[in-house]
Amino acid sequence: MKQTIKKVLVANRGEIALRVMRTCYEMGIRTVAIYSTPDAKAPHVKFADESVWVGEAASSESYLDMDKVIGAAKQTDADAIHPGYGFLSENGEFSNRVKDEGIIFIGPSAESMRLMGDKTAARDLMGKAGVPCPPGTKDAMEDVEKALSVARNVGFPVLIKAAAGGGGKGMRIVHDEKDFTASVKSAQSEARNAFGDDRVYVEKYLEEPRHIEFQILADRDGNTVHLFERECSVQRRHQKVIEEAPSSLLTSKLRDEMADAAVKAAKACNYEGAGTIEFLVDKHQKFYFLEMNTRLQVEHPVTEMITGIDLVRAQIEIAEGKPLPFQQNDIQKNGHAIECRVYAEDPSDQFLPSTGTLTRHRIPAGAGVRVDSGVEEGGEVTINYDPMISKLSVHSATRKLAIKKMLRALHEYEISGCRTTIPFCEFTLKHDAFSSGQYDTHFVKDHFDPVKETMFEKVNELDALAASLVAALHEDSQGSGKNGNLKQTGTDVNQWWSNRR
Repeated sequence: MKQTIKKVLVANRGEIALRVMRTCYEMGIRTVAIYSTPDAKAPHVKFADESVWVGEAASSESYLDMDKVIGAAKQTDADAIHPGYGFLSENGEFSNRVKDEGIIFIGPSAESMRLMGDKTAARDLMGKAGVPCPPGTKDAMEDVEKALSVARNVGFPVLIKAAAGGGGKGMRIVHDEKDFTASVKSAQSEARNAFGDDRVYVEKYLEEPRHIEFQILADRDGNTVHLFERECSVQRRHQKVIEEAPSSLLTSKLRDEMADAAVKAAKACNYEGAGTIEFLVDKHQKFYFLEMNTRLQVEHPVTEMITGIDLVRAQIEIAEGKPLPFQQNDIQKNGHAIECRVYAEDPSDQFLPSTGTLTRHRIPAGAGVRVDSGVEEGGEVTINYDPMISKLSVHSATRKLAIKKMLRALHEYEISGCRTTIPFCEFTLKHDAFSSGQYDTHFVKDHFDPVKETMFEKVNELDALAASLVAALHEDSQGSGKNGNLKQTGTDVNQWWSNRR
């Protein structure tokens, strides 16, 4: 049954909440923001038509509290909920509860989430659908000795992975048999804490792996298409930092094979909405199913840039019961796009969070440059949530030109108040391994020298301090008349900053 959505509650925060609201605005759909105490003045709250406070800083007391989120939707008469990514976006119980209240859930069914959220169930389903999976245990391990026997058969190194996991949690690489049992226990403990489920399984650790994923869209009538691939191999702690589309690795033949597998995977779980099929490709260009993300991905802007398709609009229209307005042959890729995640992290200290107030946040601009940010200048990056400041994306005619445009945008980006991943992104884009397209998921381990980045960050800190001093002097010269020579010489802090960089 088709139903027109008139008001959407976005069950999220930060840049993704704001990104969803922007498409809703363009579609003439009213929006409701939810917020925790520290997010009271956040950009997504200011942008929304209405907002509802849902609790204190802890996610468990706010964004993860199903009763409060659904209560906010009922209180504001929202007829749909968009979960964004993270938080409740892949929670089947939440999806069912939303639908039980007569509210549209903008996402897949709870059954699809269940099938693809459990990694062992997903592997079994993919095997039946003819989608290749890495060799390893078929089910979650109950006997460590049996699992060790499987590991011996497939050969070390192996991966121990959480059955209910994702985002690198509950994952251990084991290179030597003597470390196997301890690694299993460690992975189980982390999985239990992160997901409330300590089941783990074993699979072969692939050599020189590339992380490549395919965006898919599927409507209620079973029409399923792919929107080409994204390369996500530059990672820290098994989490992505830089993504690009299309991949520099794939031949036309391999792309077609992987795309066909992605569509089969989506159809196997009767998928509806936007989702992503993730693969690993080894050095022999053999690909294997990794997992399915039953939601919108952080890195979706690069796909939007090369296809011209608004994925959030597609999600909403599918949730309204509308058929896909295009077929596979209608979707063409155009040019090349790159996304850099700008995190408040210290690359010189194992990418640990670097929280604080953004005393300066001036974003880059220009043709083909997109910034998705959920934090404004003067806003605070706290320890309560993901330390992402923004997603910086660029689009150009070729990969070479896209790299140059991204380097220009990174150079133009001005942030002070916390350390960021900008220097790491610049380092990566300038590195021969990346520029040549010959890189894999070991890029950080194989190429990144944190000592050099430490020196770069110290220079940036000095620049930020000096800029603050110049700004203070400038304000003083305008306010009290002192230091008037600064004003008289026409010194401008923004020009000064530009010259320093």
